[in-house]
Amino acid sequence: MSTKHFLHISDYSKEELWDILELSRIVKSKFHKREDYSVFHNKSLAMIFAKPSARTRVSFETGFEWMGGHALFLGPNDIGIGKREAIKDISRVFSRYNDIIMARLFDHEHIIELAKHSSVPIVNGLTDYNHPCQIMADIFTVWEHLGDIENTKIVYMGDGNNIVHSWLHLSMRFPLDFVCCCPEGYEPDAELVKRAKESGISKITISNDPVSAVNGADVIYTDVWASMGQKEEAEERERVFKNFQVNEKLMSLTGKETLFMHCLPAERDREVTDGVMESDNSIVFDQAENRMHVQNAIMIKLSEKWK
Repeated sequence: MSTKHFLHISDYSKEELWDILELSRIVKSKFHKREDYSVFHNKSLAMIFAKPSARTRVSFETGFEWMGGHALFLGPNDIGIGKREAIKDISRVFSRYNDIIMARLFDHEHIIELAKHSSVPIVNGLTDYNHPCQIMADIFTVWEHLGDIENTKIVYMGDGNNIVHSWLHLSMRFPLDFVCCCPEGYEPDAELVKRAKESGISKITISNDPVSAVNGADVIYTDVWASMGQKEEAEERERVFKNFQVNEKLMSLTGKETLFMHCLPAERDREVTDGVMESDNSIVFDQAENRMHVQNAIMIKLSEKWK
Protein backbone atom coordinates (compact mmCIF):
# COMPACT_ATOMS: atom_id res chain seq x y z
CA MET A 1 0.00 0.00 0.00
CA SER A 2 1.51 3.30 -1.09
CA THR A 3 -0.29 5.43 1.51
CA LYS A 4 -0.72 4.97 5.22
CA HIS A 5 -4.44 5.73 5.40
CA PHE A 6 -7.59 4.69 3.53
CA LEU A 7 -9.32 8.00 2.85
CA HIS A 8 -10.13 8.04 -0.90
CA ILE A 9 -10.19 5.18 -3.39
CA SER A 10 -8.14 7.18 -5.88
CA ASP A 11 -5.27 7.42 -3.37
CA TYR A 12 -4.42 3.90 -4.52
CA SER A 13 -3.34 2.39 -7.81
CA LYS A 14 -5.47 -0.05 -9.77
CA GLU A 15 -3.07 -2.84 -8.77
CA GLU A 16 -3.35 -2.00 -5.07
CA LEU A 17 -7.14 -1.96 -5.28
CA TRP A 18 -7.09 -5.35 -6.96
CA ASP A 19 -4.91 -6.62 -4.10
CA ILE A 20 -7.62 -5.52 -1.67
CA LEU A 21 -10.34 -7.25 -3.72
CA GLU A 22 -8.35 -10.47 -4.01
CA LEU A 23 -7.67 -10.48 -0.26
CA SER A 24 -11.37 -9.79 0.39
CA ARG A 25 -12.22 -13.02 -1.41
CA ILE A 26 -9.75 -14.97 0.76
CA VAL A 27 -10.95 -13.34 3.99
CA LYS A 28 -14.60 -14.01 3.10
CA SER A 29 -13.86 -17.69 2.47
CA LYS A 30 -12.05 -18.00 5.81
CA PHE A 31 -14.93 -16.31 7.62
CA HIS A 32 -17.53 -18.64 6.09
CA LYS A 33 -15.41 -21.66 7.01
CA ARG A 34 -14.93 -20.17 10.51
CA GLU A 35 -11.18 -20.64 10.19
CA ASP A 36 -8.91 -19.21 12.85
CA TYR A 37 -7.52 -15.97 11.41
CA SER A 38 -6.21 -14.00 14.38
CA VAL A 39 -4.13 -11.50 12.41
CA PHE A 40 -5.04 -8.74 14.88
CA HIS A 41 -4.25 -10.63 18.11
CA ASN A 42 -3.40 -8.09 20.84
CA LYS A 43 -4.36 -5.22 18.50
CA SER A 44 -7.05 -2.61 19.02
CA LEU A 45 -9.31 -0.63 16.71
CA ALA A 46 -10.80 2.68 17.85
CA MET A 47 -14.09 3.40 16.09
CA ILE A 48 -15.08 7.09 16.19
CA PHE A 49 -18.73 7.73 15.28
CA ALA A 50 -19.78 11.34 14.92
CA LYS A 51 -22.41 10.00 12.50
CA PRO A 52 -24.13 6.82 13.79
CA SER A 53 -24.58 3.68 11.68
CA ALA A 54 -25.63 0.16 12.63
CA ARG A 55 -23.98 -1.57 9.65
CA THR A 56 -20.70 0.29 9.93
CA ARG A 57 -20.38 -0.43 13.64
CA VAL A 58 -21.39 -4.09 13.42
CA SER A 59 -19.27 -4.84 10.34
CA PHE A 60 -16.08 -3.23 11.72
CA GLU A 61 -16.56 -4.51 15.27
CA THR A 62 -17.50 -8.06 14.28
CA GLY A 63 -14.81 -8.27 11.62
CA PHE A 64 -11.98 -6.95 13.80
CA GLU A 65 -12.89 -9.16 16.74
CA TRP A 66 -13.18 -12.24 14.49
CA MET A 67 -9.61 -11.47 13.44
CA GLY A 68 -8.49 -11.61 17.07
CA GLY A 69 -8.50 -7.90 17.95
CA HIS A 70 -10.50 -5.63 20.22
CA ALA A 71 -12.76 -2.95 18.72
CA LEU A 72 -13.75 0.03 20.86
CA PHE A 73 -16.90 2.02 20.01
CA LEU A 74 -16.88 5.78 20.65
CA GLY A 75 -20.20 7.45 19.87
CA PRO A 76 -21.12 11.13 19.55
CA ASN A 77 -21.62 11.39 23.33
CA ASP A 78 -18.20 9.87 24.05
CA ILE A 79 -16.11 12.14 21.89
CA GLY A 80 -17.01 15.56 20.49
CA ILE A 81 -14.66 15.54 17.55
CA GLY A 82 -13.92 19.09 16.47
CA LYS A 83 -16.10 20.44 19.32
CA ARG A 84 -14.95 19.56 22.83
CA GLU A 85 -11.37 18.84 21.79
CA ALA A 86 -9.05 19.65 18.92
CA ILE A 87 -8.97 16.93 16.23
CA LYS A 88 -5.17 16.89 16.20
CA ASP A 89 -5.15 16.20 19.94
CA ILE A 90 -7.61 13.32 19.59
CA SER A 91 -5.54 11.90 16.75
CA ARG A 92 -2.27 11.98 18.68
CA VAL A 93 -3.74 10.47 21.84
CA PHE A 94 -5.71 7.70 20.12
CA SER A 95 -2.65 6.79 18.04
CA ARG A 96 -0.84 5.97 21.28
CA TYR A 97 -3.66 3.73 22.50
CA ASN A 98 -4.69 1.95 19.31
CA ASP A 99 -3.28 0.22 16.24
CA ILE A 100 -5.95 1.42 13.76
CA ILE A 101 -8.56 4.18 13.91
CA MET A 102 -11.81 4.10 11.93
CA ALA A 103 -13.82 7.31 11.81
CA ARG A 104 -17.33 7.98 10.50
CA LEU A 105 -17.72 11.74 10.39
CA PHE A 106 -19.74 14.55 8.87
CA ASP A 107 -17.01 16.97 7.79
CA HIS A 108 -14.48 15.52 5.35
CA GLU A 109 -11.82 17.98 6.50
CA HIS A 110 -12.02 16.38 9.95
CA ILE A 111 -10.85 13.00 8.65
CA ILE A 112 -8.08 14.68 6.65
CA GLU A 113 -6.86 16.38 9.83
CA LEU A 114 -7.22 13.16 11.83
CA ALA A 115 -4.98 11.39 9.30
CA LYS A 116 -2.46 14.23 9.18
CA HIS A 117 -1.66 13.91 12.89
CA SER A 118 -2.06 10.14 13.33
CA SER A 119 0.87 7.76 13.66
CA VAL A 120 -1.40 4.77 12.92
CA PRO A 121 -3.64 4.05 9.89
CA ILE A 122 -6.94 5.94 9.62
CA VAL A 123 -9.83 4.27 7.78
CA ASN A 124 -12.59 6.49 6.38
CA GLY A 125 -15.89 4.93 7.49
CA LEU A 126 -17.82 7.73 5.73
CA THR A 127 -17.85 11.50 5.49
CA ASP A 128 -20.33 13.82 3.83
CA TYR A 129 -17.94 13.88 0.85
CA ASN A 130 -17.26 10.18 0.26
CA HIS A 131 -17.72 6.56 1.42
CA PRO A 132 -14.75 4.54 0.09
CA CYS A 133 -15.27 1.32 2.10
CA GLN A 134 -18.84 1.07 0.79
CA ILE A 135 -17.85 1.40 -2.85
CA MET A 136 -15.00 -1.11 -2.50
CA ALA A 137 -17.56 -3.54 -1.07
CA ASP A 138 -19.92 -2.67 -3.92
CA ILE A 139 -17.43 -3.33 -6.69
CA PHE A 140 -16.37 -6.55 -4.96
CA THR A 141 -20.04 -7.62 -5.02
CA VAL A 142 -20.33 -6.74 -8.71
CA TRP A 143 -17.19 -8.80 -9.39
CA GLU A 144 -18.69 -11.78 -7.52
CA HIS A 145 -21.94 -11.66 -9.48
CA LEU A 146 -20.79 -10.64 -12.96
CA GLY A 147 -17.30 -12.14 -12.96
CA ASP A 148 -15.84 -8.89 -14.28
CA ILE A 149 -15.61 -5.24 -13.39
CA GLU A 150 -14.28 -3.48 -16.43
CA ASN A 151 -16.75 -1.56 -18.60
CA THR A 152 -19.68 -2.54 -16.39
CA LYS A 153 -22.53 -0.07 -16.73
CA ILE A 154 -23.44 1.19 -13.26
CA VAL A 155 -26.41 3.55 -13.10
CA TYR A 156 -26.81 5.41 -9.84
CA MET A 157 -30.32 6.80 -9.39
CA GLY A 158 -30.82 9.70 -6.97
CA ASP A 159 -28.83 12.38 -5.18
CA GLY A 160 -25.26 13.10 -6.35
CA ASN A 161 -23.96 12.37 -2.86
CA ASN A 162 -20.95 10.80 -1.11
CA ILE A 163 -21.73 7.40 -2.67
CA VAL A 164 -21.53 8.94 -6.15
CA HIS A 165 -18.30 10.71 -5.25
CA SER A 166 -16.67 7.40 -4.32
CA TRP A 167 -17.89 5.78 -7.54
CA LEU A 168 -16.25 8.67 -9.39
CA HIS A 169 -13.00 8.07 -7.50
CA LEU A 170 -13.22 4.38 -8.47
CA SER A 171 -13.84 5.34 -12.10
CA MET A 172 -10.40 6.94 -12.15
CA ARG A 173 -8.87 3.51 -11.49
CA PHE A 174 -11.17 0.94 -13.15
CA PRO A 175 -12.77 1.48 -16.57
CA LEU A 176 -16.50 1.77 -15.94
CA ASP A 177 -19.55 3.11 -17.73
CA PHE A 178 -20.85 5.16 -14.81
CA VAL A 179 -24.07 7.16 -14.94
CA CYS A 180 -25.34 9.42 -12.17
CA CYS A 181 -29.01 10.10 -12.87
CA CYS A 182 -30.32 12.84 -10.61
CA PRO A 183 -32.75 15.77 -10.62
CA GLU A 184 -31.38 19.09 -11.80
CA GLY A 185 -29.63 20.87 -8.95
CA TYR A 186 -28.65 17.61 -7.21
CA GLU A 187 -25.60 16.73 -9.30
CA PRO A 188 -22.34 15.50 -7.72
CA ASP A 189 -19.32 17.74 -7.13
CA ALA A 190 -18.56 19.37 -10.49
CA GLU A 191 -14.80 19.48 -9.99
CA LEU A 192 -14.70 15.75 -9.19
CA VAL A 193 -16.82 14.95 -12.25
CA LYS A 194 -14.37 16.98 -14.34
CA ARG A 195 -11.39 15.10 -12.87
CA ALA A 196 -13.05 11.73 -13.50
CA LYS A 197 -13.82 12.60 -17.11
CA GLU A 198 -10.35 14.02 -17.73
CA SER A 199 -8.71 10.85 -16.40
CA GLY A 200 -9.93 9.21 -19.62
CA ILE A 201 -10.35 5.83 -17.92
CA SER A 202 -14.14 5.60 -17.71
CA LYS A 203 -17.21 6.84 -19.49
CA ILE A 204 -18.93 9.30 -17.11
CA THR A 205 -22.47 10.57 -17.72
CA ILE A 206 -24.55 12.94 -15.61
CA SER A 207 -28.20 12.51 -16.62
CA ASN A 208 -31.56 13.95 -15.55
CA ASP A 209 -33.64 11.38 -17.45
CA PRO A 210 -34.19 8.03 -15.68
CA VAL A 211 -35.62 6.27 -18.76
CA SER A 212 -32.66 6.89 -21.06
CA ALA A 213 -30.12 6.54 -18.24
CA VAL A 214 -30.96 2.93 -17.41
CA ASN A 215 -30.78 1.61 -20.98
CA GLY A 216 -28.27 -1.27 -21.02
CA ALA A 217 -27.52 -1.02 -17.30
CA ASP A 218 -25.75 -3.96 -15.69
CA VAL A 219 -26.46 -2.51 -12.25
CA ILE A 220 -28.97 0.03 -10.95
CA TYR A 221 -27.97 1.51 -7.61
CA THR A 222 -29.85 3.86 -5.31
CA ASP A 223 -29.71 5.40 -1.85
CA VAL A 224 -32.11 7.28 0.43
CA TRP A 225 -33.24 10.62 -0.92
CA ALA A 226 -32.52 12.47 2.35
CA SER A 227 -29.42 11.36 4.22
CA MET A 228 -28.60 12.03 7.87
CA GLY A 229 -28.34 15.78 8.28
CA GLN A 230 -30.82 16.39 5.43
CA LYS A 231 -34.02 15.26 7.13
CA GLU A 232 -35.40 18.79 7.24
CA GLU A 233 -35.35 18.63 3.42
CA ALA A 234 -37.17 15.28 3.29
CA GLU A 235 -40.56 16.62 2.18
CA GLU A 236 -39.07 18.74 -0.61
CA ARG A 237 -36.77 15.93 -1.70
CA GLU A 238 -39.66 13.49 -1.91
CA ARG A 239 -41.38 15.83 -4.36
CA VAL A 240 -38.22 16.40 -6.43
CA PHE A 241 -37.08 12.77 -6.53
CA LYS A 242 -40.43 11.00 -7.06
CA ASN A 243 -39.72 10.23 -10.74
CA PHE A 244 -36.33 8.72 -9.80
CA GLN A 245 -37.77 5.83 -7.80
CA VAL A 246 -36.30 2.43 -8.71
CA ASN A 247 -39.40 0.35 -9.36
CA GLU A 248 -40.32 -2.70 -11.41
CA LYS A 249 -41.11 -0.59 -14.47
CA LEU A 250 -37.73 1.14 -14.42
CA MET A 251 -35.91 -2.18 -13.98
CA SER A 252 -37.77 -3.55 -17.00
CA LEU A 253 -36.49 -0.72 -19.22
CA THR A 254 -32.83 -1.75 -19.13
CA GLY A 255 -33.17 -4.36 -21.89
CA LYS A 256 -31.25 -6.99 -19.92
CA GLU A 257 -31.10 -8.83 -16.61
CA THR A 258 -30.02 -5.98 -14.36
CA LEU A 259 -28.80 -6.27 -10.78
CA PHE A 260 -30.13 -3.96 -8.08
CA MET A 261 -27.95 -2.47 -5.33
CA HIS A 262 -28.60 -0.23 -2.31
CA CYS A 263 -26.10 0.76 0.39
CA LEU A 264 -28.80 0.63 3.12
CA PRO A 265 -30.71 1.59 5.15
CA ALA A 266 -33.48 1.60 2.56
CA GLU A 267 -36.77 3.45 2.85
CA ARG A 268 -38.90 0.90 1.05
CA ASP A 269 -41.51 2.20 -1.38
CA ARG A 270 -39.77 5.57 -1.42
CA GLU A 271 -36.48 5.47 -3.38
CA VAL A 272 -37.03 1.77 -4.17
CA THR A 273 -40.10 -0.44 -4.13
CA ASP A 274 -40.37 -3.40 -1.80
CA GLY A 275 -40.76 -5.60 -4.88
CA VAL A 276 -37.39 -4.57 -6.33
CA MET A 277 -35.69 -4.99 -2.95
CA GLU A 278 -37.06 -8.53 -2.67
CA SER A 279 -36.56 -9.51 -6.32
CA ASP A 280 -34.19 -12.23 -7.52
CA ASN A 281 -32.02 -9.52 -9.09
CA SER A 282 -31.48 -7.73 -5.78
CA ILE A 283 -27.97 -8.27 -4.41
CA VAL A 284 -28.42 -5.78 -1.57
CA PHE A 285 -27.70 -8.24 1.23
CA ASP A 286 -24.62 -9.72 -0.46
CA GLN A 287 -23.46 -6.12 -0.75
CA ALA A 288 -24.13 -5.48 2.95
CA GLU A 289 -22.27 -8.62 4.03
CA ASN A 290 -19.29 -7.76 1.85
CA ARG A 291 -18.76 -4.51 3.76
CA MET A 292 -17.22 -6.56 6.55
CA HIS A 293 -14.97 -8.69 4.37
CA VAL A 294 -13.65 -5.79 2.31
CA GLN A 295 -13.09 -3.62 5.39
CA ASN A 296 -11.17 -6.51 6.96
CA ALA A 297 -9.00 -6.73 3.86
CA ILE A 298 -8.35 -2.98 3.90
CA MET A 299 -7.26 -3.06 7.54
CA ILE A 300 -5.01 -6.07 6.95
CA LYS A 301 -3.33 -4.39 3.99
CA LEU A 302 -2.75 -1.19 5.97
CA SER A 303 -1.34 -3.06 8.95
CA GLU A 304 0.98 -5.19 6.78
CA LYS A 305 2.63 -2.06 5.43
CA TRP A 306 2.71 0.05 8.58
CA LYS A 307 3.07 -2.38 11.49
